[in-house]
Amino acid sequence: MDTDEWSRRRREAAGAHAEALDRRRRADARRAQEMLDGFAAAAAAAGLPAEALRVQGYGGRGSARTDTTGWYLRADRTVAVGTDGSFYVLTARLSVTDRLRGVTLRPAEPPLVIGSGGKDGDSIDLATALGRLLPGWDARD
Repeated sequence: MDTDEWSRRRREAAGAHAEALDRRRRADARRAQEMLDGFAAAAAAAGLPAEALRVQGYGGRGSARTDTTGWYLRADRTVAVGTDGSFYVLTARLSVTDRLRGVTLRPAEPPLVIGSGGKDGDSIDLATALGRLLPGWDARD
């Protein structure tokens, strides 16, 4: 096999691998979103109090209010689920104006594992995080 053929096959293999990873990421995000939607419905039915979410500045540089309510999924308050089932990352670069006026949150693609790829002990399964907020939420109808 010549160098050109080998290079072509490697590019094709890399492309196929990237496509497979993307399909898996999308499937995981769909499953995570289904969980979040189910949790939001169960939390509302159970009367779990939601709170106004705040965004933290990078490096602990202040915080800003948002117009969104929901439940924090981690003790460090860096991610949350909104009352509508949307997933939010609550860290951002904040300007002085953001800190004074607040920010509008945009939903992020939800992961099945929060903090995956981070430091040891930093990750938690989404189902576990939701179960901490409302034990047995997934058994409710």
